[in-house]
Amino acid sequence: MLKRRYWKVKALIDEYPRAFWTLVIAVFIDRLGGSILFPFFTLYLTRKFDVGMTTVGIIFGIFSITGIIGSTIGGALSDRVGRKSLLIFGLLASALSSLWIGTVDELQVFFIGAIFVGFFSNIGGPAHQAMVADLLPEEQRAEGYGIIRVTFNLAVVIGPAIGGFLAAQSYLSLFIADAVASTIVAGIVFFKLPETRARISGQEKEAMVATFRGYGKVLRDNAFMLFWVASLLTAMVYVQMNSTLAVYLRDTHGVMEQGFGLILSVNALIVVLFQFPITRRVSKQPPFSVMARGALLYAVGFAMYGFVSEYGMFLVAMIIITIGEMYIAPVGQALVAKFAPEDMRGRYMAFFGFSWAIPFATAPLLAGLVMDNLDPRLVWIFAGICGLLATGMYWMMHVKKEREQEAHASAA
Repeated sequence: MLKRRYWKVKALIDEYPRAFWTLVIAVFIDRLGGSILFPFFTLYLTRKFDVGMTTVGIIFGIFSITGIIGSTIGGALSDRVGRKSLLIFGLLASALSSLWIGTVDELQVFFIGAIFVGFFSNIGGPAHQAMVADLLPEEQRAEGYGIIRVTFNLAVVIGPAIGGFLAAQSYLSLFIADAVASTIVAGIVFFKLPETRARISGQEKEAMVATFRGYGKVLRDNAFMLFWVASLLTAMVYVQMNSTLAVYLRDTHGVMEQGFGLILSVNALIVVLFQFPITRRVSKQPPFSVMARGALLYAVGFAMYGFVSEYGMFLVAMIIITIGEMYIAPVGQALVAKFAPEDMRGRYMAFFGFSWAIPFATAPLLAGLVMDNLDPRLVWIFAGICGLLATGMYWMMHVKKEREQEAHASAA
């Protein structure tokens, strides 16, 4: 049996180019650093600076607004100068800015640090996502993004446990661990990864202004923009898991760091065990139908946190959310790569990133206002409503696509 599993694993590895697996290793190390720090970031802010969730929401808003700027610049430059250099620059700059905010003792200075962290931590994001699409043919992209997600979540299985231990000793050690991981990954990218941006034959190099003007073409892609709005709604729901949920469970239900870390670990472990087989199955199904099912599971899972009070049910809610996540994440990224012309992948990936950056800028703040002034359970009821709206939009796109295919078949 062990020999059979070995050959299955080897066959899977051989399906993908070596550079892709190098990128997977780099992603694991980088994500490990992030998963050590960010599950405890909200707790760190509320304890060190003695602030409420409204202030935390403002800080997340700063991260997101500057992240949009960084991602916009990074997406354009990754199409213009290449993926590799943007990745290295973003990783090293992110490491330095993370160390800086970890040593800050004044809230006003922390706000300034948040500007740099948001900008630099997002500037290499579009290059990384475009690199996956560059390395893999279209039929392998959903599975490739699924493997990346498994890697992300394998790190999350390990990271929160390490982070919980380090946080009990010193919160500064969390920032150091994240910076070290980013620096290691920058070295891997520099020495082991090739530049993947392809120059299209006969294409002249764009002027810098024309490169940024290319975002106008993205805005005029009506089908992509409808998909983008639906993705923004699902992100409005999902970001609550990494921003609001920890404080909600602590303050409303008495769930402390270790209990929340276990909930996140369950999420990550399920993804590690089941993401790839699920992606292999759903990648052969109509993609917008898959997205609709995932958004519906988000609506159910997140809304449950507003109605249940037992720890076991918190875990059940997270399992439902995780199944939805395994449907949405890899298929969504593969759809972006399919929407994008080859010479505009970085900009499409950057613009798709806005569907996450905007919720990170607004959702924690809105949730913080509700939690500080109203019944905290309303956060999860609103999340369920957003999930249902996204479900309807994805299903509408699915129906439209089915009708187009039927009309094309009839005309043929």
